[in-house]
Amino acid sequence: MNLSQLKLSITLLFSFYFFVSFAQKDFQGKAYYESKTTVDMSNFGGGQLSEERKKQIADRMKSALEKSYILTFNQTESIYKEEQKLDAPNQGGGMRFGMMSSSGGDEYKNIKDQQLLQENEFFGKQFLISDSLPKLDWELGSENKMIGQYMCFKATAIKEADGFDFSSFRRRDNNEKPKDSTATKTEDIEELPKQIIVTAWYTPQIPVNQGPGEYWGLPGLILEVNADRTTILCSKIVLNPSEKEEIKAPSKGKKVGKKEYDTIVKEKMEEMREMFRGRGGRGGNH
Repeated sequence: MNLSQLKLSITLLFSFYFFVSFAQKDFQGKAYYESKTTVDMSNFGGGQLSEERKKQIADRMKSALEKSYILTFNQTESIYKEEQKLDAPNQGGGMRFGMMSSSGGDEYKNIKDQQLLQENEFFGKQFLISDSLPKLDWELGSENKMIGQYMCFKATAIKEADGFDFSSFRRRDNNEKPKDSTATKTEDIEELPKQIIVTAWYTPQIPVNQGPGEYWGLPGLILEVNADRTTILCSKIVLNPSEKEEIKAPSKGKKVGKKEYDTIVKEKMEEMREMFRGRGGRGGNH
């Protein structure tokens, strides 16, 4: 028996123990995650802005792109909530980049009913996204690593880009631009990957099909996700906390499907990018 097989045997032994524990009707767990996203500053007139202005924008974006979440879960349900932090005073004018984020609302997943519900406030409007759970075709690998005290295994999948995530936009390589292109200025400058490779690490020691955000469907709790410019990492797990929390499906906001909501956000993103391009030459003094 090689080392990899030994690790798998030990993990399966632990999993059997946890399966017994998870059979309790009132079982519940909490997983704490840290999420970080990087953004290409060139998409915000980076070539025309001063270094000082770039730093100001990056500092404002940091609070919107570094977040903490708590996933409360049982065998079939979960609720994923952002931990609220006090915002630092907004120094000077300019827009708050937090407004541009389409994430952060309480996200409810029901594995048994294949249901997704999420409350989102976007540009001052409250929405309730109601749809079936998004499915990824996971490819399970043999690569493994420890995250905290849990043995985790690697899984990969390819997902379609949402089409509105401004953090994924990047400058087009000049060598890729056709010489006889009749594309618009927008198409010359920006492009969005049509597909994103997702790498996840899950632990069979916690045998639930749950994970952070939209991710689920693996034979164990997902503790780490890497998708394009975003990394989500579990920092702490509490099983069967002394004070259990009701996993309640969200219900506030205008009810829309995921595709309808994505269209609303995409249109607003396009509007905001046009505004940034229009201000590009004058943005340094605002």
